[in-house]
Amino acid sequence: MILADFGAEVILIERKTANPNAGIDLDSNKDASFFKRGKKSIALDLKNPDDVETVLKLVEQSDVLIEGFRPGITEKLGLGPEVCHQRNPKLVYGRMTGWGQTGPLAKNAGHDINYVSITGALHYGGLPDDAPYPTPTLVGDIGGGTLPLVIGITSALLYAQNTGQGQVIDAAICDGTIYSMGLLTSIRAQGLLREEKGQDFFGAGSHWCNTYQCADGKYVSVQALEPNFYKELVTLCGFADDDDFAQQNNKKLWPQARAKMAAFFASKTQAQCNDILEGTDACYAPVLSIPEAAEHEHIKARGCYTGEGQYLQPTPAPKFSVSQPCIGEIPNVGQHTAEILNSLNK
Repeated sequence: MILADFGAEVILIERKTANPNAGIDLDSNKDASFFKRGKKSIALDLKNPDDVETVLKLVEQSDVLIEGFRPGITEKLGLGPEVCHQRNPKLVYGRMTGWGQTGPLAKNAGHDINYVSITGALHYGGLPDDAPYPTPTLVGDIGGGTLPLVIGITSALLYAQNTGQGQVIDAAICDGTIYSMGLLTSIRAQGLLREEKGQDFFGAGSHWCNTYQCADGKYVSVQALEPNFYKELVTLCGFADDDDFAQQNNKKLWPQARAKMAAFFASKTQAQCNDILEGTDACYAPVLSIPEAAEHEHIKARGCYTGEGQYLQPTPAPKFSVSQPCIGEIPNVGQHTAEILNSLNK
């Protein structure tokens, strides 16, 4: 989707028949399959030699191939890197897996939460005494998988343009998740993050880096890390003269300050908290659902969502000063099969 949004011609090779082992039928509502937007769809049977040959013809005229099978499957299908590079030496062959192409777990099944768990990322999520649980898909599938693969593809394309040589990209979600933890591991190395939850500011121990429930049941977040921002948060919340807030990093004072901060937010609705803190340097934001976020004035001004109701979907990011990404139509399965086959037979 990202590559299509930013101008690439993307051909999606889909099954001719539904996958009986699919955990979620993402094709049950075509209009909600936003991840397919802007792509062309061709329906093939990769166990059919003629259809495999069709894929290899596509490889001959493509810059990139992306596959998401377990290790060794494309080789069994006759579509492995060696075969494809014989047809197109400059091809960038992107492989997207959870565990990677090698290692003891390489051939095992897994999903987002598993990859986030084994890398150390999940351990630091959640509140003290709560079971750790991630925001679905963001840390592993997208942050550790999709984005590193996109970076790898663009880097390999530049290399191929300069040298004429294609290569294989082994993009494992667990690898990418750990790579995205560079800042987290730096903070830990400096002694600012320990393995015990609730002991440090990133572990919800402090009053100035936390989430709080409001009187209406909604939540807000604060993370006033720097002293000047902390002073503004404390002042706006009415604690400027309270000794419990006088020393920002005195952990002995954190429990009392956290309790008072919690009481402050619990006495007001989220909207009332917004009136006091939003638009200041107190490092504050309300915790919003997708529909609520789409209606927030800042998100609307940035144009971050498009569509409405159930069909809200994200617009491309980042924003460019000259070229403009484009959100394409969502294809039906196999919609462009005849068009693509005709182009290959010319």
